[in-house]
Amino acid sequence: MAPMSHTLVAFHAHPDDEALLTSGTLAKAAAAGHRVVIVVATDGAAGLASVDFRGDGQLAQRRLAELRRSAEALGVADVIHLGYADSGMGPQEAPPGSFVAAPVEEAAQRLARILRDQRADVLMTYDAQGGYGHRDHVRVHQVGARAAELAPVRRVVQATVPRDTIVRALRLARRVYRFPADFDAAAFERAFSPRSQITHRVTVLRQIRAKRASMRAHASQASADDGADRTLAAFLRIPRPLYDLVFGREWFIDPAHRGPVARDIFDGLP
Repeated sequence: MAPMSHTLVAFHAHPDDEALLTSGTLAKAAAAGHRVVIVVATDGAAGLASVDFRGDGQLAQRRLAELRRSAEALGVADVIHLGYADSGMGPQEAPPGSFVAAPVEEAAQRLARILRDQRADVLMTYDAQGGYGHRDHVRVHQVGARAAELAPVRRVVQATVPRDTIVRALRLARRVYRFPADFDAAAFERAFSPRSQITHRVTVLRQIRAKRASMRAHASQASADDGADRTLAAFLRIPRPLYDLVFGREWFIDPAHRGPVARDIFDGLP
């Protein structure tokens, strides 16, 4: 008997967020026959990009188009924009129409409707820190948690990285690549989640090409006016097999999980 397929809805804050922490798992799920849908909360219009991408005021449209190209590389079935504008990094007041300016309940109701329409079995969000702490990422965690109460799903998994693992990976990467001057490696010592909270560790080495293609799709986020590499561009310049070592696993937290660390986000689902 063939294994049962499920529907995974991956809820992200901005176009390109799917690429770094979850694209291998999304590609792996799609390759296994599961239906994968990406919901992006914002249009990414506040993202940093060179004038070549933002000069005509069309950055939001370009970033959503980049997301669709990334989704195609991963085998994702559908991409849905939740309807909000990018809130920006802060701490300034979020503009009207942005994700964090909207009440959590309103955004959760929108997401819950999508979960029902898609008949989602698994919802993917972020950990409570929002990864590195961007306010739109924190709001994804909050909205996702509430939406899962409104439209119950079988499992909620929160994308994260063990803090010690990412710090070690950055130290390895620095042996062969000099990160941009504005790259704050120390921030990662306070971000994401402790290893003790990890419940799912997914090996995605067979999906590395798809993951790299997902990253490459977001060309605007690898650009800068001064010609310096942005973080995404820096990651893509890491040579293999070091790239495989850094990005060959992805991690998740399921607050309801009990027992040893699982190898697949669908493990145990009927």
